[in-house]
Amino acid sequence: MAKVKLNLIGMGPGNPDLLTGAARAALAESTILLGDRRLLSAFPMEGKDVRPTTKPSDIRAVIEAAAPGTVVAVLVSGDVGFYSLAKSLTHVENCEVHRYAGISSLVYFAAALEIPWEDACIVSRHGRNQPLIPAVRQHKKVFCLTGGKHTVASVCAELTAQGLGDLDVAVGERLSYDNERIVRAKAGELTDASFSTLSSLFIFNPQAETIHTPVHGLADGAFVRSHVPMTRQEVRAVAIAKLRPQVGDTMYDVGAGTGSCSVELALQAPLGQVYALEEKDTALELLASQKERFNLPNMTIVAGNAAATIPALPAPDCVFIGGTKGELPAILDGIYAKNKACRVVLTAIALETVSAIVTYYAAHTAYDLDIVQLAAARGRHVGTYHMLTAENPIFILTASLKE
Repeated sequence: MAKVKLNLIGMGPGNPDLLTGAARAALAESTILLGDRRLLSAFPMEGKDVRPTTKPSDIRAVIEAAAPGTVVAVLVSGDVGFYSLAKSLTHVENCEVHRYAGISSLVYFAAALEIPWEDACIVSRHGRNQPLIPAVRQHKKVFCLTGGKHTVASVCAELTAQGLGDLDVAVGERLSYDNERIVRAKAGELTDASFSTLSSLFIFNPQAETIHTPVHGLADGAFVRSHVPMTRQEVRAVAIAKLRPQVGDTMYDVGAGTGSCSVELALQAPLGQVYALEEKDTALELLASQKERFNLPNMTIVAGNAAATIPALPAPDCVFIGGTKGELPAILDGIYAKNKACRVVLTAIALETVSAIVTYYAAHTAYDLDIVQLAAARGRHVGTYHMLTAENPIFILTASLKE
């Protein structure tokens, strides 16, 4: 039985002259055209069923209603593999999907500036809020997409607020169109500038230095301290080793307390994002102090009940849980609803907490649960002797999806 043919067409930055030959042929054979109005208006569409929409649900509805053998095209800006709507349409039931590459804004802008782009770090602020400052501090060349509330001016203001206002930036506005404009200036000179939403940035930092991932397990004395409980150095070292955070991961620290684990995770993943979940006012103040002390723009403090705040957060890659206020099942259910393959590490002192964790995973057989008990003792001087004082034994439990 014939299937609907779906052509995902990368339309390039916008100028029709930049459309590839293969994309033109795919456009010509398609009878139903979907996409952004700007893209649809740039080409002759006589005899086509043109429907302006970029909602995946609307696009899927059109495809499901199309007769077998119909050729449907979805027009996307730039390239189909570069922050593209095409990503959400790669797998469509009863559909034969074809992808046609286009010229991305990154490729076009680099050519216009006469610079190579293979060494550029890519950050998107178009419908996203990816960490920018760590990328700029670590890379000599950063390409940044803007959009919505993240304008050229707001990005440059962010750079300036972090002491990076003297960096050279290049702004590409309405790239490829007849009224294209490219502006070169210092970031600090553009904090009030007005540019089209169809703008991109190159940020140049010749003094950038790669921050090597620190050995986890910072000394307890490195943190601002108070009476708020803190996960101690030895426990942090083992727990983070079990968690295995990657450089670009999205992470939660549930029951963040002092924030020692939030800080360590943010340092381990400078291009990722850490959400420190905490509800106690004194701990929230301490978290803010830690964030400022370590200069961590990729650490976000989330105030309130963890089970209630998790639904509004981005899906996590890994989660550290140091406290649940008796809401363990609700918290874990919320985490796995967002990412069933999320890596989770929990710590517990009380046997009742360990029992609750084991009981939860006994009912969720898709996961393996590894249990380690850690017992540490600290040395102290007693006259001319050295004595050891035991810390409370602690359980470190690691849950991972079975392969």
